[in-house]
Amino acid sequence: MSDVYEERATMIAAGELQSFVPFGREHCRNHPNAVNLQLRQLQPASELWSSDGAAGLVGSLQEVTLQEKERECWQLRKGCARVGEGVGHEEELYTAGNMVIWSHGSRTQASNVYKAFTVDSPVQQALWCNFGVPQNKKDEQDVLEQTVCIIQSTCVNVHSVTGKDFISPLPFQVSNLWSTKFGLLLERKNPASDASMSPPREPLPVVFSMLHPLDEIAPVLCRPTGVFDAARVQYVSDCTMKIVFSCCQPSILVTYDTVQGTHSVWTLRKVTPEERSSVLKCPEQADTPLGLMATGFLTSHLRNVSRLDSPGGGGPGSPLHCQPLHGQGRMMTSSPGYHSRVHSPSISNMAALSRSHSPGMAAPSYSNVARFNVSFQSSSPRGHHCHPPSLNSTASESVLVPEMEPIVPDLCMEQLWSESATAASHREMSSQASKVYLTSDLCENHYLCFLVESHHQLRCLKFIQSNESSQLIFASVTTIPAKDAAPLHDIDAMLVLESNGSLALYTGGTRVSKVFVPGLLSPNFGLSNHSAHISTPMESVSTPANSTGRHIRRLDEVTMPSPVFELKGSNNKHHENTWLEDCTFQHSVPYIQALRDPVCNRVTLELSNGQMLRITIPEIATSELVRNCLQAVRFILPKDTAMKVLVKWYNIYNAPGGSGPHLEWNLFVTCFMALMGYNTERLGWTRNLHFEVPLSPVIAAKKARPSDGGSDEDWDYMRASHYHRLLVGPAVSGSASHSPPPSPALRLDSAALLFPHIPALFYVLHLLYQELQLDQLQRAGARLLVCLLQQLARDLQLEEYMDLYWRDYPAFIPSFTETCLIDQAQIGQMQRPSFLRPEPPCVFSWLSSCLRGEEVPPFPFLPGICERTRLLVLSYALYIIGDKNATSSDMSKYLAKLSAGQKKCATQPAVRRQSSVKPESTNESLAERLVVWLTSAGFTLKHLESVPFGVALPIRDAIYQCREQPCSDWSEAVCLLIGRQDLTKQAHKMSLAKGKTSVNPGLSLEPPATTEADEEEDGMSDLNQEVTGLIWSQDLRVQEARRLLQSSRPVRVSVVQLPEVSDHEFIEEKENKLLQLCQRTMALPVGRGLFTLFSYHPVPTEPLPVPKLNLTGRAPPINTMVDLNSGNIDVPPNMTSWSSFHNGVAAGLKIAPVSQVDSAWIAYNKPKSPELANEYAGFLMALGLNGHLTKLATLNIHDYLTKGHEMTSIGLLLGVSAAKLGTMDMSITRLLSIHIPALLPPTSTELDVPHNVQVAAVVGIGLVYQGTGHRHNAEVLLAEIGRPPGPEMEYCTDRESYSLAAGLALGMVCLGHGSNLIGMTDLNVPEQLYQYMVGGHRRAHTGANREKHKSPSYQIKEGDTINVDVTCPGATLALAMIYLKTNNKSIADWLKAPDTMFLLDFIKPEFLLLRTLARCVIMWGEILPNAEWVSGNVPQIIQENIGNTVVSEDLNMETLAQAHDYIIAGACMAVGFRFAGSANSDAFDCLYKFAQGFMRCLTSATATVTGHYNLQTCLSMVLLALSMVMSGSGNLKVLQLCRFLHKRTSAEMNYGFHMAHHMALGLLFLGGGRYTLSTSNSAIAALLCALYPHFPAHSTDNRYHLQALRHLGVLAASPRLLVPVDVDTLKPCYALLDITYKETLWYEETTVELMAPTMLPELQLLQRIKVKGPRYWELSIDLSKGSQHVESILRRDGVLYVKLRAGQLPYKDDPRGWKSLLASNVNNRNSEVRTFKPEAISTFTSDAALVSFAECFCKASDAMKHRQATLALFSAILFECVTQENPEMLPTYIAIDQAVRSLGGSETCETFPLWQMRLVLELCESRVLQGRLRENGGQGRGALLSSEFLPVMKNTADGTLDAWLNDNGGVLRAYMNGSPLPGESQSTMLACFLVYHSLPCLRRNTHTQLEGCVSFPELLLRCSRLGIPVRALLRLGPLLLGPAGQPGPAGQPGPAGQPGPAGQPGPAGQPGPASPTQHVY
Repeated sequence: MSDVYEERATMIAAGELQSFVPFGREHCRNHPNAVNLQLRQLQPASELWSSDGAAGLVGSLQEVTLQEKERECWQLRKGCARVGEGVGHEEELYTAGNMVIWSHGSRTQASNVYKAFTVDSPVQQALWCNFGVPQNKKDEQDVLEQTVCIIQSTCVNVHSVTGKDFISPLPFQVSNLWSTKFGLLLERKNPASDASMSPPREPLPVVFSMLHPLDEIAPVLCRPTGVFDAARVQYVSDCTMKIVFSCCQPSILVTYDTVQGTHSVWTLRKVTPEERSSVLKCPEQADTPLGLMATGFLTSHLRNVSRLDSPGGGGPGSPLHCQPLHGQGRMMTSSPGYHSRVHSPSISNMAALSRSHSPGMAAPSYSNVARFNVSFQSSSPRGHHCHPPSLNSTASESVLVPEMEPIVPDLCMEQLWSESATAASHREMSSQASKVYLTSDLCENHYLCFLVESHHQLRCLKFIQSNESSQLIFASVTTIPAKDAAPLHDIDAMLVLESNGSLALYTGGTRVSKVFVPGLLSPNFGLSNHSAHISTPMESVSTPANSTGRHIRRLDEVTMPSPVFELKGSNNKHHENTWLEDCTFQHSVPYIQALRDPVCNRVTLELSNGQMLRITIPEIATSELVRNCLQAVRFILPKDTAMKVLVKWYNIYNAPGGSGPHLEWNLFVTCFMALMGYNTERLGWTRNLHFEVPLSPVIAAKKARPSDGGSDEDWDYMRASHYHRLLVGPAVSGSASHSPPPSPALRLDSAALLFPHIPALFYVLHLLYQELQLDQLQRAGARLLVCLLQQLARDLQLEEYMDLYWRDYPAFIPSFTETCLIDQAQIGQMQRPSFLRPEPPCVFSWLSSCLRGEEVPPFPFLPGICERTRLLVLSYALYIIGDKNATSSDMSKYLAKLSAGQKKCATQPAVRRQSSVKPESTNESLAERLVVWLTSAGFTLKHLESVPFGVALPIRDAIYQCREQPCSDWSEAVCLLIGRQDLTKQAHKMSLAKGKTSVNPGLSLEPPATTEADEEEDGMSDLNQEVTGLIWSQDLRVQEARRLLQSSRPVRVSVVQLPEVSDHEFIEEKENKLLQLCQRTMALPVGRGLFTLFSYHPVPTEPLPVPKLNLTGRAPPINTMVDLNSGNIDVPPNMTSWSSFHNGVAAGLKIAPVSQVDSAWIAYNKPKSPELANEYAGFLMALGLNGHLTKLATLNIHDYLTKGHEMTSIGLLLGVSAAKLGTMDMSITRLLSIHIPALLPPTSTELDVPHNVQVAAVVGIGLVYQGTGHRHNAEVLLAEIGRPPGPEMEYCTDRESYSLAAGLALGMVCLGHGSNLIGMTDLNVPEQLYQYMVGGHRRAHTGANREKHKSPSYQIKEGDTINVDVTCPGATLALAMIYLKTNNKSIADWLKAPDTMFLLDFIKPEFLLLRTLARCVIMWGEILPNAEWVSGNVPQIIQENIGNTVVSEDLNMETLAQAHDYIIAGACMAVGFRFAGSANSDAFDCLYKFAQGFMRCLTSATATVTGHYNLQTCLSMVLLALSMVMSGSGNLKVLQLCRFLHKRTSAEMNYGFHMAHHMALGLLFLGGGRYTLSTSNSAIAALLCALYPHFPAHSTDNRYHLQALRHLGVLAASPRLLVPVDVDTLKPCYALLDITYKETLWYEETTVELMAPTMLPELQLLQRIKVKGPRYWELSIDLSKGSQHVESILRRDGVLYVKLRAGQLPYKDDPRGWKSLLASNVNNRNSEVRTFKPEAISTFTSDAALVSFAECFCKASDAMKHRQATLALFSAILFECVTQENPEMLPTYIAIDQAVRSLGGSETCETFPLWQMRLVLELCESRVLQGRLRENGGQGRGALLSSEFLPVMKNTADGTLDAWLNDNGGVLRAYMNGSPLPGESQSTMLACFLVYHSLPCLRRNTHTQLEGCVSFPELLLRCSRLGIPVRALLRLGPLLLGPAGQPGPAGQPGPAGQPGPAGQPGPAGQPGPASPTQHVY
């Protein structure tokens, strides 16, 4: 009886009723999928329109929809937050036929399709799954990839969110797919053939895992926990085990054993190596036919025999005997969330049957037998597991043949818990769970629930996560009767469909209440009312809008079932049956049949009529304050009590027709106090809380039980109730409300639930109140809470707490006067916790003590609730007390954690982790430490804004100190907190993944589109004009370079026709002239590639634009076209093939390394026409040089190579090798080896590889093995330098280039190793190279290839000496690279130029250049940038005789002159290499001098001696050296030289010279001025390949050097341009940098000042880079710790964000700094404030808030005339904030002003502003901080509040309070005597005085201690004991020492300023009048 009554009271209403239709269903209908298309094809068009045709079509359509309906299923989950989505965001995955539709929507936003998939065969199942993609680095975590997996009969399709698609074929039929933490689990279908194998053999695994779609499917291991097999690890091969649930967090599985009928829980984890090896080794598994429950064959056999007895053998429960079958048949889909909803439409009718005929509502129309038959038929196709499992598990699937190599398992299941077999021994008890999910209750206990539908049972298994979260400990099982259930994760509850058809809400195993769904009658409503009553309540409730309190009350009284009808006896069935038989009623009211798709707190109800409704179950609280209180209550109470309280509150709050949220707090207070035993109706202030709903019956439900018997109290209670007052009318209630009822003293009911816990609850709520005080946004809540607290404090007789609350709200607290008595007897029942101290914890006092430097006790806090208290207390401890370990090891000194009755402290480890984020560096200042720690705790500026201004001041001070000189490596969050947007932006860019995103969108790196069409085609329009415009702002040098390098427009052919020249000859002459000009045009692309290097980000959907190579001309004056193809002159064949290649490289090099380029795009660029193949070959090489070729699929590489196109092979081999520089990549090595005969085995087939391809492949080996010192390759390459020509003309042409390539490659392989070549001493590399260089007897070939070189060549007779002309260049450069920078003197001496005429005659002058260069780069440290050093390389004999007019006849003048020039050129090249990219002025002057010298020689008579070609070569090399030194700088003098040489197109200027000059021009503007050259070993090797001093004579010449190698110079380019970008405008700007060089041998540590944008020197030379003031905020980057930070900045276009300081203008607008607002009158401060016009604010700051403030509050207007003083004050404050650059202080200044004003005008009703004011003053007077400021006075900044503002405010406040004290001294005295508090206005001022002067609570007999004082010293002594500060004492002295303790009339001792006669006892030095002293303090 009583239960029913109790239940009546607890009912909640569900909200937001919507009818639910899966979105995918509608979408499927309109989707052009196969089914719809087939229909169209079935009938001819004519029939479609005829009548029968239409009917036919309709018929077929119906069939289709029926079929589709049958197969459809869907699942919902909580949406993953994407940008801009609503809160209640849901995703749906809908499957029908062969379509899967993924959609999402929310309450506010209509659903829309996210992705739709159509597959080839019907979808068996679709689910979401996250796969972990392992990262390359070891310490990184796997990146989760969200995917949808679609399973068909033969394969799984996996589609990821990022757009990747995988198809994994399945080696077996899959019955089910499960999503887990690690990937997918697959369950194998057990075909009947498993059973046909008679000999028992090792069973095959049934569960497999797939960790990634590309991984192999591997079997899963298991580790059962039995007596015998605890240690055994084996494959999961028991086919009687079915998985019914999987979950990711925690990683567990639930399985069901179909034989034993038990459920088990397993944890799923990665396999340990031991387990893996034990399974792969041990063969003895074969002897257990049952893989999992290996308890021996016999027992299992017996078990099965007993199982196969007759159907009736199950005893009385036979109808349920086959229930597991039906349960398993329904086990089709699962959702990877917490729950798993099983829904298999193929037998949904069956499911409906079984649901509707559950025992609770068995329908008479079907007998149990019939039901059994249906069930059996439905699952007979799946009945295979009725065979004995011993046979069943022996397998014959050919797919998994045991002889195969074993598949290594990845995952292991470890058993955690299993149902006891006793439950299963009763046959009828065992049935497979149809639904499993995880849930938690309101007290944070976790449960695993499984619904055994056949028994209408929900079993809840409680589990605890142990400290290692992998371990789960399972506790008890509770059983709840239920037809269906669904978890509601957001409210820690679950919705249960009870067997009688009504909905109930449970939290864990605790029933909360019934759920009332408006408009839906639950079955038991109907039972009680067949009468006419039924229509009325339903009408009133049918719309939620009507559901006001009145209607609900009628429902309560009328429709609720009376107890008689719900007797739980035999009657029940009878009623239900009659109800069901009432057919009309059944049709009119559908009932709930099932629950599905729970997401957050929404769930779908399936009704009996097939309709679906989506409902929302309300939350436990919406107001933040109530939620916090509930959290605190839950924290401190024992779990069972807490649960009761929460359930009670939930029911009251969500009662049908419940209150609005604004009444939530009132409701909470009433409920809470009633639970503590208060009679809220009799307590004055709670009685006045208004409600729309009568609460009393609900709260007092316990009292009102009829069974308890009545009492007089009940009658009183009813008379006092709100309801009664409403009914009786205003007259009575009016009198009642005005005067409290004349009842005896109010007493507390000690039987109340929370009565024993009142003290503990009071304390936690007090701490919550302190927490709310620290948040400006929650202070309204604090005021509400204080009402409750003061009542509890008064009743617990806690005087000091009362005093504290009065001080906080002096105008408000005195209005509460009622007390409730607590009997002494009852006080014993209360548990007074130890932590409840008489003196109240007050966070403001604690912080104030910190500031005053007093000892502070630890402050109590509630973990997880008082987080802000914790943060601020520790911040003060760290920053004010200065304890560096406050946030780590010393935390307990400052915080006392309250240990709850029920809660183990879970927050401690987290705290410790945070502090260890940053390794302790000793030199960090406290401010830095504080800022970094706050950020790690998640504290942001938004939080800081809500901290009260006084409390926040120290944090703001720390931020202010950090802002000036921040660390460059702070995270984005720290930079945001200190308000450095420039750094934030920089940090944000750093943290972005590499990709297109790293190009800052605000920085218009995409250049403006130019208007002229022809200008776009030259391929150089992508340079960033804004940056180049800043670097070279004075002239148009970039445009000039662009003009010189463009090759897409016709050249101008100006030839004058002489009179005697015929027209035909004139045309030939023009064409010859054009041919000469074309030599230049064809050489341009090499330079253009360097000029536009990495300047373009391609669009993935468009091909790369490649400028044309235009070889036509125009002849003035009428621009006639001149063409080479007219046939008038002979044009060399294939003339343009290499220039097209270079053109392709130039186009490809534009692509920046950070662009998004993939294999498909590379292939997409492949040209259609064969004549563009050379261009594409160049494009491929360029992609290798910028690193994108690694993305090209291996398949494509082989595809390109098999075409046999020579250029493509060259480009591809060089490109791939450059992309894999120094990696020793094996696949690339194989690729290259095929093209190098020497690397193939001697017996291999001779491949016909073109010579140039061999050269490219050899250089490729050098690149791939660069710097590795690989022995085998070095040996082969060493031999290849001197490869002799073969007998049948092989290796006979262009041998020089091959030998050179082998030398370069050998040099690269052993780059910089010097004499440390490990394991190569027997090769004698240096000696062999020396021999190749100077000649000598050829050594016999050793090694694999000696057979090949047996017979000599028949064409080339070299004999057995080395041909030095072929081998010398390669050997020289190889020596140079091997000994690069080693300063090895002995090797360098080999390379000295000969100093006798005889020897000079023996050596080619060109080789002297190489030797000089090689010698200098070996002696790297000796290269000096001056002419003396360069000339010092020339041997004595040449120096003495060069320039002499008379020379002896045995000297060959020509030889000497050539040798001299080449040696000079070689030394100049060495200077170029040594100072590459440094823009060193000495090096430049030196080289420029030599370049001019060569220019003069070219035009002078001596040119004939040396030879024009030789001089031209030397000049080209010096020019290249110059542009190497000045690379990227765009130096004008070098540009002039290049332009001069560009114009020379005479016959002797061949293609190679033009190439050299334009390469020089390209290097000069490398990457548009953003790149320069590096001098690392790798860069020098690349430059040696690219700048080899022998340039081609014509465009097809590759004899001495392969032209493609000219582009390798790109590998030496490094981005070193630093571009300051203004963070506000996002435009590049100028900024001053200080660059500090490290100390070296040549110079001290030096600092130079540069104006950025500027090229940085090489980073290893630098100590630090600093952005200088005063225009911009300073920023220092320290490179001594490592240069990664700067490198990443430079890689991302060199963007360094800078922020203008207030009042400053950028250099562009104000180069001299004369326009700055602060420049005018810095000295005279006051005049400055007066002259400051608020209008000028916009030039000071771009902060919108400040500009608006100036507009609204600082401009004089008519309305503000009388407020001139305020205007002036605001202007001054604004000026102060802006000039001091702390605009965030503006609100603080104004708040201080308001506090003082409100005090002066007596407008204040709370003392909060004064508390803040006091903290501000204490901070400014804090000795600690002042000391700190003095210490770092040099570097740090001043204090935050540095103006005269504060003293003025302090004086005003002091004055106001002193004046009040003068007039009302007696009030203070009365307070100290402990008499009652005065009236409102006096009370407020008194509280203000006490707070401001920090007087402690003086109510307890303090006055008596102070009264008896006679002298001031005595008073001083007593006051210091009581903790009264001196400045307060000076004000109290006159009062206390007044006319010897007589208060006088009304306690006025006379004005405070003049102490009475007894007031000056005159201790030594005591000042007479007290007033001056007053102002001292």
